[in-house]
Amino acid sequence: MIKILHLSDIHLGSGFSHGRINPETGLNTRLEDFVATLGRCIDRAIAEPVDLVLFGGDAFPDATPLPIVQEAFAAQFRRLVDAQIPTVLLVGNHDQHSQGAGGASLCIYRTLGVPGFVVGDRLETHQIQTRHGRIQVITLPWLTRSALLTRPDADGLSLAEVNQLLIDRLRVALEGEIRRLDPNLPTVLLGHLMTDTAQFGAERFLAVGKGFTVPMSLLARPCFDYVALGHVHRHQILAEQPLVVYPGSIERVDFSEEQEEKGFVLVEVEPGQATLEFCPLPVRPFRTIRVNVSDVKDPQAALIAAIEAEEFTDAVVRLIYQVRPDQLDQIESHCLHQYLSAAHTYTIQADLVSQLARPRLPELGTGHAIDPVDALKAYLDNQPHLADIAAEMLDTAAALLTGEPAEWTSSDLAITPQLAPLNAATGLETSTDEAAQLRLL
Repeated sequence: MIKILHLSDIHLGSGFSHGRINPETGLNTRLEDFVATLGRCIDRAIAEPVDLVLFGGDAFPDATPLPIVQEAFAAQFRRLVDAQIPTVLLVGNHDQHSQGAGGASLCIYRTLGVPGFVVGDRLETHQIQTRHGRIQVITLPWLTRSALLTRPDADGLSLAEVNQLLIDRLRVALEGEIRRLDPNLPTVLLGHLMTDTAQFGAERFLAVGKGFTVPMSLLARPCFDYVALGHVHRHQILAEQPLVVYPGSIERVDFSEEQEEKGFVLVEVEPGQATLEFCPLPVRPFRTIRVNVSDVKDPQAALIAAIEAEEFTDAVVRLIYQVRPDQLDQIESHCLHQYLSAAHTYTIQADLVSQLARPRLPELGTGHAIDPVDALKAYLDNQPHLADIAAEMLDTAAALLTGEPAEWTSSDLAITPQLAPLNAATGLETSTDEAAQLRLL
């Protein structure tokens, strides 16, 4: 039995906009978060100890990380060298230069001849000696269309035909590796790719136009004891026989991953069998506070109440609120900053709601005549700030429509301006001429 720690999608050096400068170190706090989380993964690998570490690709946000980021990555993985734990570093799409041209950031570890390190930048089978025996790992890095096809190959073909040709060529190349496998050794396929059954997030759009989707039938094969994947940031188990697993990213890259649990997996593999344990990581939380204050009398109080209802100490927070342009003067921004000060970092975004673009009330429907009183009632039911005078408004409207004389009082005259919003919401127009008529447009 060989014990493996499988992690992926470190993206060390990303998310700086969600951090701040630590005055004691001079570093961005999100860089410190990512380094600390990677350190916890390495800690677990050494403490077990595991026999092999598999990294599923995307070490950095791009192929040219800052020197300080490269140093932080190397310092953590150097600990595996010191512990004599062999490691496979797979090249992901973010580790490559555009279209795979110009090499990959991880290839420096092969050039330097780091002991026990294997860099997977091509489809290849590696036999690796561990404390508990040998294991064979097929590396399948991120493949672009240009890696499998030339331009003449795709001439005259539809997009669907090009994708099918890519899959056919990958199947042939993968079959060539499978035929060279030793059936007596445990076998792992380590790939950085999109599968056709995975639940994707932002990574689908980050790689749009550069890769292609690999069918599950190409991966879930009995010749593999474990299929270790990278690229998708949400942890998921796609198949049981064999185990096909995305461990997910180890840290939240942005708010699209707000609800995702982050971690790595520990796997025990032997020929014909694999067992798995997902190990969650204590990463910095992200919190979104959404509030619609466009229909309230006191938008400032509504915003403060929404903020106070959330627990966000040391979290990365974004406050998004909908507000009408005429309410902006009622919002005290400095007060919101004070209430959000317990967050690690925060942003405030005001989305303006145009009264002209407000949707029609669903109760009114379309395609048939609308009774004016029913239309008014539907409107008032959706305007809580008019609740105190709604009954008087309905009585006055009914009297006007039936032609019955009505004695206008000072309170009636105060009601009339409140009918103005009906123009946009229901199609009713109000008038304060001598006849005081209410008519349906």
